[in-house]
Amino acid sequence: MRASSGFTLIELMITVAIVAILAAVAVPAYNDYIRRGYAADAVSVLGTTRVRMEQYYQDNRNYGATEPTCGLAMPTNARVTYSCVLGSNLQSYSITATGSQGTMIGNVYSIDQTGAQRTTQYKGATVSKNCWLIRGSEC
Repeated sequence: MRASSGFTLIELMITVAIVAILAAVAVPAYNDYIRRGYAADAVSVLGTTRVRMEQYYQDNRNYGATEPTCGLAMPTNARVTYSCVLGSNLQSYSITATGSQGTMIGNVYSIDQTGAQRTTQYKGATVSKNCWLIRGSEC
């Protein structure tokens, strides 16, 4: 008799199970990696926009000509929506970056004229942190 060659059904099922376990661990880790990259970009844009707002203030002695729009056009991005709200007497503002697509949905970051950084939503959960959460639940 000749010995048969090939894999048994059990061996194939074990291989499929191992690949599924590895994928179950790898996909969430990859999504977090992508989210961290986009979040770092969003907060970088917030910091740059704050500098531009201060330059506008130096030229005009206010942060915008009329409420509720700020003196600058807000940056545009496919994954993040930026908005600005002026405070009383055009002497204060708050710029907010809200995730609008992909892994950034559920992240909301903001900065104001004093440079105070806040995270109000992270990975879809409501938080109240006085920093920008990018990598975990603590600053």
